[in-house]
Amino acid sequence: MKIYDELVARGLIAQVTDEKEIRELIDNGRATFYIGFDPTADSLHVGHFMALCLMKRLQMAGNRPIALLGGGTGMVGDPSGRTDMRKMLTKEDIRHNIECFKKQMSRFIEFGPGKAIMLNNADWLLELNYVELLRDVGACFSVNNMLRAECYKQRMEKGLSFLEFNYMIMQSYDFYHLYKNYGCNMQFGGDDQWSNMLGGTELIRKKLGKDAYAMTITLLMNSEGKKMGKTANGAVWLDPDKTSPYDFYQYWRNVADSDVLRFIRMLTFLPLEEIDRMDTWEGSQLNRAKEILAYELTSLVHGQEEAQKAQATAQALFSKGTNSSDMPTAKIRVQDSISVLDIMVQGGIAPSKSEARRLVLQGGVSVDDVKIDDPAKMFSKSELENQPILKKGKKNFYRIIVE
Repeated sequence: MKIYDELVARGLIAQVTDEKEIRELIDNGRATFYIGFDPTADSLHVGHFMALCLMKRLQMAGNRPIALLGGGTGMVGDPSGRTDMRKMLTKEDIRHNIECFKKQMSRFIEFGPGKAIMLNNADWLLELNYVELLRDVGACFSVNNMLRAECYKQRMEKGLSFLEFNYMIMQSYDFYHLYKNYGCNMQFGGDDQWSNMLGGTELIRKKLGKDAYAMTITLLMNSEGKKMGKTANGAVWLDPDKTSPYDFYQYWRNVADSDVLRFIRMLTFLPLEEIDRMDTWEGSQLNRAKEILAYELTSLVHGQEEAQKAQATAQALFSKGTNSSDMPTAKIRVQDSISVLDIMVQGGIAPSKSEARRLVLQGGVSVDDVKIDDPAKMFSKSELENQPILKKGKKNFYRIIVE
């Protein structure tokens, strides 16, 4: 199976502008494509994971990836999928976040001469003259068409700043710049990026003529990433200091039965024939599929050794309740005593007291195998200094550590 058909079979491709030409390019290793990453935090998260896996697949098939870091666009903020304006980052924050992204991306993609390219759009966007940009690029965009874009329509009622309104023009200019200077003939993005991506394709054609060659593909990337990238406690990060390998493993081990095979197809590099044989799996077999998913993805992100440790810890805890040193920790501060609800919120086990209370009342919380049924339950500092194990639900264990 050629790479385009594999992407389709794995459920990755949502829309394309010209399937025949795109298939021809990537099947024959002639695509130079880019995916953009705005540095909104100091770590990539699971929402970026599908994009990184896609870049790796296409590079393995002979195509050339461009990882575009948004040092320029990150100063504006993408309104796509947002109900409010993003927090404004300082230049120092953006530079720091970009350095963190670079280290993490190198685990997935091979950079170097003749291989993948890593660029920062601050290198050209921050040098643009505003009036020249308006005359040269702004004249190519219809405000009426821009306002019909989903990324803007959903923000019109609550308010869309003029700063954010410029994001489409900046992203479109990125593709135009990469096309002219790096031979980039294809762009990939999530399904919520479609309008921005089409803007780049149209800009190339208007500036360079109808024969200019530029393609766009959108994936079920951002929407799926946003769905799979969140937990009750926030984002699932690729940085082991923000999400431990064990927590990363457990996140995938606990996905819904209805999602597990879809995620295996999208995110792992297991052969499709092997995955197809799992289609008939039911009941306890789906638990085995979840273990496969969790192990494969933890190995990709954190390495095989950490994946083996996370798997062994999870299996030991689930089967025996073993007090393992690899267990995730919940660090708290205590003076004399503290309630179970405060332990859960301070330790990041629950996002709020109301959620912690709900878990307790539903019988989903125990400490050292003793079920907690009273939300007002208090623990003394001396009780907690022995580092008891708090269990949430059936599969989540936390060692309580008093700082």
